[in-house]
Amino acid sequence: MLIANYPSKKNCKENIGKPLNYIETSLFGVEYKPNGILTVANRPHITNKGREWFGNITMENGLIKNVK
Repeated sequence: MLIANYPSKKNCKENIGKPLNYIETSLFGVEYKPNGILTVANRPHITNKGREWFGNITMENGLIKNVK
């Protein structure tokens, strides 16, 4: 699971059309994909931003297309 560097899901949705600001967490290889669906979370104890939230982000050509 990637850590989304946004204080809220609403703030993440405001960044549709922009590259994803994230922190890679996997010890076993890169999880980020420029195309497809990514499962993300904000972990305030790591990012010091906002509150904890989880979501699925659809990426297309390295840009955020949708946030659910």
